[in-house]
Amino acid sequence: MLSFISGKLVAIESDRVVVETAGIGYELICSDNTMRRFCVDQQVKFYVHLQVSQDAVTLFGFHDTSEKEMFRKLINVSKIGPKTAINVLSVLTPTDIATAIITNNTAAFDKVSGIGKKTAQRLLLELKESVSEFKGRLAGSEGVDQTISENEAMLRSEAIAALVALGYDGLSAGRAVSAVKGSEFTIEELITSALKSMPD
Repeated sequence: MLSFISGKLVAIESDRVVVETAGIGYELICSDNTMRRFCVDQQVKFYVHLQVSQDAVTLFGFHDTSEKEMFRKLINVSKIGPKTAINVLSVLTPTDIATAIITNNTAAFDKVSGIGKKTAQRLLLELKESVSEFKGRLAGSEGVDQTISENEAMLRSEAIAALVALGYDGLSAGRAVSAVKGSEFTIEELITSALKSMPD
């Protein structure tokens, strides 16, 4: 099984890249977040996932193992295929997704093509079983505390909902609330602190 491909990046297209190695060009479908990290003629390393279906054999490329792992978790959610999973990772980082799961923030997926509210709810519900793993993923992330209790998760979820009600998009609200350090605060203090980092 393929784990990664290293070589020269020879082309970047709308939703895929071509990497040349040992005289062979490998076409990899990638998220926007991954493609923005690279330039043509650059020496690159992509972690890959091989998808085999009745109609095609497709390679998906990722800039790190965290994105690859999240992709695999997403395609295991019912009715989430590889294309939708790539759409999710084009808008949200693995940390964004982990934060959305912990805080039950369905609004974080509002800008993702192919993900409606019901699908977002199902996605969060099915991935909730891995919540302890996702908490671990947040550990060490910039602006995110290493531990988060159920009460704090609920408080942060309410703060995100309040910011969304004020007109902010769910992803920005989730990032702003997650960036507030500490755990000893009221809902009002949390919202006030999060608002300071929100775009005008």
